[in-house]
Amino acid sequence: MFLLKRLLPLILMVLVGGCGYQMVGKQTQVPPGLDSIAIPTFLNQTLEPGIEVQLTQGFLREFIFDRRARVVGRKEADSILEGVIKTFRRFSVAYNQSGIALEYQITMVVDLTLKKQTGEVLWKEQNLTETRYYRTAASAIMSESNKDAAVQLIGSIMAERIRNRVFHEF
Repeated sequence: MFLLKRLLPLILMVLVGGCGYQMVGKQTQVPPGLDSIAIPTFLNQTLEPGIEVQLTQGFLREFIFDRRARVVGRKEADSILEGVIKTFRRFSVAYNQSGIALEYQITMVVDLTLKKQTGEVLWKEQNLTETRYYRTAASAIMSESNKDAAVQLIGSIMAERIRNRVFHEF
């Protein structure tokens, strides 16, 4: 009985550890020639200043976090992901009793192109659209910060879709 009590936890550990569980999502194929990628600052064709920085940062964070392809500078990269911000729309969607906007909706439309270092286009995605909301604050600086965070989140969400396309459906 004493031996059984000592061996039972060991047997359970072996059984649970050997059940075949494994992390998924990292077992995908990396397309040939896509060991490294550059993501230069997107081109902003809207009248909203500075959004190209936050949107590009969202893309960079997603690809850096993924780690299947190294994110490097343009000169060292096998491939380059270029983006053009075509549309930026902001609408107020919630108001207080005085009619002051409390929440805004942002919709962005982006065109993306993945190219080899040689300039050969691997694929294009046009009119990629995403919408997010952000709350205003008493401080104009905080409201602007909330807007920047929403734009960066849009970049992360778009990048996740593109990353899945690159590594799963190429």
